[in-house]
Amino acid sequence: MLLLHGFSGSPASMRPWAEDLAARGYAVEVPLLPGHGTRWQDLNAVSWTQWYDEAEAALDRLLVSCDRVCVGALSMGGSVALRLAEKRGDDVAGLVLVNPFVSSVRKELLVLPVLSRVVPALKGITNDISKPGQDEVGYLKLPLRGLAQVTRMWRDVVPDLPKVTQPLLYFRSAVDHVIDDSSRQTVLGAVSSRDVEERVLADSYHVATLDHDAQAIFDGSADFFARVT
Repeated sequence: MLLLHGFSGSPASMRPWAEDLAARGYAVEVPLLPGHGTRWQDLNAVSWTQWYDEAEAALDRLLVSCDRVCVGALSMGGSVALRLAEKRGDDVAGLVLVNPFVSSVRKELLVLPVLSRVVPALKGITNDISKPGQDEVGYLKLPLRGLAQVTRMWRDVVPDLPKVTQPLLYFRSAVDHVIDDSSRQTVLGAVSSRDVEERVLADSYHVATLDHDAQAIFDGSADFFARVT
């Protein structure tokens, strides 16, 4: 199983999920996407294709020893996961998306290419978690050039969403302070998958993989993986 973390976060947000799957006997890869896990400035110096390349390399590593690979992802990782499904369709057996970040109605994102040239970062968006004591080990600042790469990625991912035919399990938090509902409409309204299920997480915020409903994600995804593989 390939698990992809979100923008300005780290594999720490996926570790409990990965450990749960490993305990069930699955091989798991949780790559650190370029620009993450170091300094926030580094995220202003990468392109979205580097995130995709790292995810694709992890997929290839899994395919060496696994007959079937599913991809699970949080937030921006959801865009990368969908791109893998679009480009590597035969190699992706199924998708589990948790609050994927694929679009937004926030108009300020339209000026990111210009704003990011003069303002390097704003206040961070990590740790939108209802459960006390959790930490996704993300940046305290939001790198704007890196965020502009997220919206740049959407220009390739969203038009190709009809190419996504794999079974899809979509988890959505009822309360999310990071993304709006447009991503749900964008993904579920465009993919060609016939096997689609949406589940609402009633007691979690954006980083639901570390929140009160985390076990529901772990159990649901494990059942899904067993079924589609």
